[in-house]
Amino acid sequence: MELIQDGAIAFLSAVGLTACVWLMAGAFLSGKCRNPEVRLVLPLRDDALGLESDLRELLRTRHTLPLVKILLVDCGMSDEARQTAEYFCCRRTNVELVNPEDVKFQ
Repeated sequence: MELIQDGAIAFLSAVGLTACVWLMAGAFLSGKCRNPEVRLVLPLRDDALGLESDLRELLRTRHTLPLVKILLVDCGMSDEARQTAEYFCCRRTNVELVNPEDVKFQ
């Protein structure tokens, strides 16, 4: 019986220590974006369904980069894809539809 108690105490101690280390690491290594000028560029061709799923995934994972600007680059997209891109641009302030000439890489 003593062996089971010692095992349970060791397990709970390990879990508690892991939780403490995890909380300390989270406090010091936050996932906040340090550069608000970071931009994600999503070059678009033809696929409206792919655009919607990619953009929804980017917006879902934005908590790690809260200030990021998402540029949707029109590389000859279809009318349906353009309507989807314009919809997201109207609904979100951090999504922008641009032409390839407007994108500058530094």
